[in-house]
Amino acid sequence: MENKNYNATIAIEAPTEKVFKSINNVTEWWTENLEGNSHQLKDVFTLLWGGKSFVTITIVEFVPNTKIVWQVTDSYLEWLTDKKEWQNTKMSFEISTKDNSTQINFTHIGLIPKVECYNDCVKGWDQYVKGSLLKLITEGSGEPQKKK
Repeated sequence: MENKNYNATIAIEAPTEKVFKSINNVTEWWTENLEGNSHQLKDVFTLLWGGKSFVTITIVEFVPNTKIVWQVTDSYLEWLTDKKEWQNTKMSFEISTKDNSTQINFTHIGLIPKVECYNDCVKGWDQYVKGSLLKLITEGSGEPQKKK
């Protein structure tokens, strides 16, 4: 368990195309505080959380309707002892179909129980992936952090 990456799986009655497009619309489900682009391979975007905190991400894998992988290339999370704790972690979204539904398997690779952010970040990912992203896909509107 100690080295288990954070993982969330959700199943939705929606086409894979809609799920894929929704994941890439980061400002619609995670945060409106985004600079850059998040829609194709090699896109770079930075998420801002007030103060000095930010995370810069590069899309390193992009298989339409199947898989997206983000690599954190830079980060500064001022509330953590290790301000760069997310640096070099990856977020993977794998999309598949099963029993007439579309399944998203999300993994934050490197977010493991022994890191400082784990408990709070699990709550955050649960809120944004299992809550906001799910609402965006099923109801047409997510609950991202609002623009500051």
